[in-house]
Amino acid sequence: MSTPNQEGMTGRESRIARNVGVGCLTSVSGCFGGGVIAVLIAKFVGSAQRCEPATGVPACNWPVYAVIGMGVGLVLLPTVVLWRLNRK
Repeated sequence: MSTPNQEGMTGRESRIARNVGVGCLTSVSGCFGGGVIAVLIAKFVGSAQRCEPATGVPACNWPVYAVIGMGVGLVLLPTVVLWRLNRK
C-alpha cells in the first residue's frame, strides 16, 4: 500500500492525475495537428488531380481530409505519448 505524499495523494492517484492531464493536453494538440497535416495532404492530392479550389479555400475536399486527420490525431498522439510515458 502506498503512503500519501505531501498533497495527500498516493503514487497511483498521482500517476492517474498526471495521465489525465497529459492525455487531455495531447488530445487537443493531436486534433489540431492532425487536421493541419491532413489539409496539407489534401493540397497535394488536389494538385495531383489538377483540382482548382475556390478562392479562399486551401484545397478541394479539404473538410473531409481535415475531419479524418483530426480523428487520427485525436487518438494517435495521446496514445503514443501515454504509452511512452508509462513504459517501464
